[in-house]
Amino acid sequence: MQSSIRRSSNRYSSIRLQGFIGLVAVLLLNGCASQQKWQDYRERTLRAAPVPASAEPDARYYQSLTAQQASYSSNRRAEARLQQRYQGGQHMSLNHYVQGMMHDLMAVMDPKIADSVFAVTSFVYLDGPYDESDLLGNQLAESFMHEVHQFGLHQIDFKTTDFIRVTPQGDFVFSRDFLELREEQPIEYVLGGTLVRHQSGVMVNARLVGIDSKRVLAVAQGFIPQPVIAGLQPSERLHRVLLKQGAD
Repeated sequence: MQSSIRRSSNRYSSIRLQGFIGLVAVLLLNGCASQQKWQDYRERTLRAAPVPASAEPDARYYQSLTAQQASYSSNRRAEARLQQRYQGGQHMSLNHYVQGMMHDLMAVMDPKIADSVFAVTSFVYLDGPYDESDLLGNQLAESFMHEVHQFGLHQIDFKTTDFIRVTPQGDFVFSRDFLELREEQPIEYVLGGTLVRHQSGVMVNARLVGIDSKRVLAVAQGFIPQPVIAGLQPSERLHRVLLKQGAD
């Protein structure tokens, strides 16, 4: 009886030992698997993490920074020169304001028509007849002709006759008599506009129009101060002399 109990006890101890060994094996396997997972996760993290930059930037960084600073300074100087040129003032001439409007026209004009033929007409007052102008309107046309040429556009002066008129007062090639001018001109686009008087000056509305399609291709506005307009002197006034009879 005792021998049977001892054998049962030994068998139970053996079973417990085997179970303990199995549990340890399972724990070891789980530990190895967990360690492997952690190792894999760490490797993936290290591969995905950005490489930290060195504490001191290399020479390329300083070269790029210097180039950006130089470009910024150059742009600021150019803007300052442009602003000084077009901001106006009491000593500015009419051409100064025409330059600004011409730049606005060119900024929106279709480059495809740059090789076309242009003509410039007198500016007329918006609230007046469109077949009359004055010294300001005619001088605006002359100034715009200069700017059109400066931009390299092709233009013709339709007031040029086919002959030179020689007179005791001078030699002339221009005329405002349409009977002395060519009836047909190879004009494709016309630059003209309207004027509106203000208390402190004149508003100029300039536009570029297709002579056949009547399509407006570019527009610009500018304001000419009254002191600049007053600087234009009609030739008739210069020829007038006030005579006074002295006392006997």
